[in-house]
Amino acid sequence: MARLGKAARGKRRWIGVRISSGTAGRGAGEEILGQLLEGLQWKMYDHYIAPDDSALAIVRVRLTDCEEATSRINSDEGCCTITRSGKIKLVRERLGIGRQSLRE
Repeated sequence: MARLGKAARGKRRWIGVRISSGTAGRGAGEEILGQLLEGLQWKMYDHYIAPDDSALAIVRVRLTDCEEATSRINSDEGCCTITRSGKIKLVRERLGIGRQSLRE
């Protein structure tokens, strides 16, 4: 069976998010984002602990949900969006994090 072509796959946006201190673990970050993005299709890709004890995360959402996801994240006191793009590489560069290996 042939794979879907690039144009047939859904468009997506990558959002760089800062989650306030006290939520150091990936599970805690996913739980917070899960509550904020309830009803939207999303997935957390990267999670990084910053030197100031806040967490940086990269979240993938559908293009049609991007504006709503951004406003929901920014409406929470402990979260804020830093950047967003159609390319995960650009979001990683803007957050100052490299690609994390699954082996680490």
